[in-house]
Amino acid sequence: MPQDFVQELQAQLQPARQRMVDHAVYRRIETLADLRVFMEHHVYAVWDFMSLLKALQRELTCVEVPWVPKGSPATRRLINDIVLEEETDLDPEGQPTSHFELYLRAMAEAGADTAPAKRLLAALAEGASVPAALAAAQAPASVQAFVKHTFSVIASGRPHAVAAAFTFGREDVIPDMFRSLIADLGQRFPGQLDTFTYYLNRHIELDEDHHAPLAHQMVRDLCGTDPARWREAAEVAQQGMAARVALWDGIAAALVQERAVG
Repeated sequence: MPQDFVQELQAQLQPARQRMVDHAVYRRIETLADLRVFMEHHVYAVWDFMSLLKALQRELTCVEVPWVPKGSPATRRLINDIVLEEETDLDPEGQPTSHFELYLRAMAEAGADTAPAKRLLAALAEGASVPAALAAAQAPASVQAFVKHTFSVIASGRPHAVAAAFTFGREDVIPDMFRSLIADLGQRFPGQLDTFTYYLNRHIELDEDHHAPLAHQMVRDLCGTDPARWREAAEVAQQGMAARVALWDGIAAALVQERAVG
């Protein structure tokens, strides 16, 4: 398998990637109320991204006691580096926080409803399954389908497949998606989106300049020269992108419904 297979895979995925980046949902976010609807859906994707990440950490590093070396030291370094910044990044005041907690803070600042996402966490803390927790949160159908897809990838037990979903469905495309959203939000809604703007800019900075290259190397390490693994990586990436488009479709439909009610 050629050394630059990641680039070949990116070229193969480009049409699906473009459907995400060019989705109409971005153009439909015209008001602060629209953005609240977006955030109330998207927060679940911010949360389940962390579960993808922790699944990789569980598979690729030793999280047991007693500790023993597991896997490649280079791969351990890659995944722990990403975990450090996703789970314990710095907020605008320089205090440690996860990106999910930062997103909840941004939602509250913008006036979005954080109660459903908090019900999800509470249900999980009490031992509920992911589907049951989603039901307790009364998450929209499109959100439930998206999260269930994510956890089906995790449940597959194939680290290279999880890495492909993480890399090509999330890390590799997030900067372009967020550029579409961030354009002039801060100017249009001064004082209400400072944390959200910080979150978006931080994601663009980390994902594009740091996390995406690390994630690409992780996929190379896990797929190696096995053609079957590269094919599975491509399939999982395509499925993840299709799931994201379906989530965006659900948000776009919710925006239409919100305006009709309003």
